[in-house]
Amino acid sequence: MGILERLSRLIRANLNDLIRRAEDPEKIIEQALEDMRAALREARMEVAEAMAELRKLEREQQSYAEQAAAWERKAAEALKAEREDLAREALKRKQQAQALAEGFAQQVAQQQALVNQLTTQLKALESKIQESEARKALLIARKKGVEAAETVRRFESKVDAHSAVEAFDEMERRIEAMEDKHKALAELDRNDIEKELERLDANRQVEEDLNRLKRELGLA
Repeated sequence: MGILERLSRLIRANLNDLIRRAEDPEKIIEQALEDMRAALREARMEVAEAMAELRKLEREQQSYAEQAAAWERKAAEALKAEREDLAREALKRKQQAQALAEGFAQQVAQQQALVNQLTTQLKALESKIQESEARKALLIARKKGVEAAETVRRFESKVDAHSAVEAFDEMERRIEAMEDKHKALAELDRNDIEKELERLDANRQVEEDLNRLKRELGLA
């Protein structure tokens, strides 16, 4: 099981527990990021250990390769000294060292492949964390926007149903009715005054006509 798969299972377990408990979304997001950061730290340690093991295997392989070369030189020196027995023994030692060097070379290749795989997974995890941190701000902003809208909705709902608001509405209707009645009475009063003025004007014309007739008849 790779780093990402193993750590992903742990992260999912933690988050599923929070979701089952109906935790706040912001808390779940923060926990997810913290789990991913912890996983990243663990993954880096694992990659570092794998790289350290690779270096150790490389040193072992190099050491046995150098030993094989050294035994080769000793065999040549023994032959020059006409000591075939020593040359044969040196070559046997060379074969042993060479076999070990080849064995460690295979281990080095396998360990290198593992390091490459772990490094790729590590980079993928780092990219995922960067992406999640970028999305975090947007998700939290959306959450706060929903919370604000819900607060306004609840407030408006309470205000609309409040008896004080209903009382204000009723008083407004009554005052409007009073204003309408006042306007009607004022209109009637204005009409009465206009009629009175019209009567006065008519009476004045009658008096003028009466005085005119008296003058014409010499009765003035």
